[in-house]
Amino acid sequence: MIIYGVYIVSKSGGLIFNLDNNVPRIEHEKTFTYPLDLVLDYDSKKVSVSFNRKDGINVGHVLVAINGMPVNGVTLDDGRDVRTTLEAPENYPINLKFSRPKMTTNEKIFLASMFYPLFAIASQLSPEPKSSGIEILEADTFTLHCFQTLTGIKFIIISETGLNGIDLLLRKVYELYSDYVLKNPFYSLEMPIRCELFDNKLQELLAQVEKTGISNIDK
Repeated sequence: MIIYGVYIVSKSGGLIFNLDNNVPRIEHEKTFTYPLDLVLDYDSKKVSVSFNRKDGINVGHVLVAINGMPVNGVTLDDGRDVRTTLEAPENYPINLKFSRPKMTTNEKIFLASMFYPLFAIASQLSPEPKSSGIEILEADTFTLHCFQTLTGIKFIIISETGLNGIDLLLRKVYELYSDYVLKNPFYSLEMPIRCELFDNKLQELLAQVEKTGISNIDK
């Protein structure tokens, strides 16, 4: 049982909490000959593919290793410049490893703000009045589960497909939120959640679920 992440969205549509729990690292490794047939973009923080694709390596993927040596930003662990290394014909054939980039905090905030109107549209499209909106979105590689409280706070869990009982887990997360966030005298509603005790209890809950299953979370 795999839980990829937990998100909490405020009633106004802002992301106030997120936890990456078990996100798989998707990597592709290939040996290239000179000249390199991928167009790379070099900025101060990363080297990424800007044009062309090859054997699972797509636009946006980030260079993480050259010949097994990790890449940190635009330099290798031994201090060599990545661009200089890749532009030198004598270094070929060369083995490059690319990875799907991790979402930044800003990207997560943007996605949360996009989910908010989708949830509202789903409620309006429903043939039944007072629809609760989107509860499940299923894709081929993951399932999104959403629980909205009476006050409009949305709890979202991203999991592997085919799991049952996530609604129980969502309500358990809501209980932790009520016990350790709302009862915190230093927390202000609608503001980002920075509560170490809540973080720890949530991680303990997710670890228990992945180990023993959802049916045992109260035991």
